[in-house]
Amino acid sequence: MMLSAVGCDEKQWQNIQRGLNQQTVGRALNMDSPAEPKEATKVDDRKTELEPKLEVAMFGAGCFWGVEATFRKVPGVVDTAVGYSGGHTKNPTYKEVCTDKTGHAEVIRIEFDPVKVSYRQLLEVFWSNHDPTTVNRQGPDIGTQYRSVIFFFSPEQEAVAKAAKAELTKTKRFRRPIVTQIKPAGEFWRAEEYHQRYLEKKGLDSCHL
Repeated sequence: MMLSAVGCDEKQWQNIQRGLNQQTVGRALNMDSPAEPKEATKVDDRKTELEPKLEVAMFGAGCFWGVEATFRKVPGVVDTAVGYSGGHTKNPTYKEVCTDKTGHAEVIRIEFDPVKVSYRQLLEVFWSNHDPTTVNRQGPDIGTQYRSVIFFFSPEQEAVAKAAKAELTKTKRFRRPIVTQIKPAGEFWRAEEYHQRYLEKKGLDSCHL
């Protein structure tokens, strides 16, 4: 509230001012003290180890039992799953795929850490562990489900796969032409559980190939 000095002599005005000051100080002393600031949370400036950014690759190289066993040994491969892809039948069974009428290939889906293993290195494992020159066949296994195929998930993977195939053709490492298909990845249908890590469950290290 504003007070005026009109009607008061100087002594009275000084007394009024002193009274107001005392009241103000008194109210201030009676007010609750402000809460003490909380202790600041300590921040660790050290860099924490981030989760690796995983990538996915998918290959068809014949019977998926042996293919999975091979890739699981590669450092940098985090996880694998076998299944079916590239066909038209939804959620196919192994029995249906074996009829050679679903259009699907037996494939392995790989999750990998690109810091530890590159896509190009995975391709080298792929080329080295099956015959990419036989059409719809690997050893005694015959049918479109056993075709050699690379399913890419990005333009970068497509470019690397095509370049690798072209370079491999130039080296004449294989006596016959490479017939490996390079196609965009479609739906992946996970195979029945008994197929997952099949050779490992059986205590085997490799397939007949």
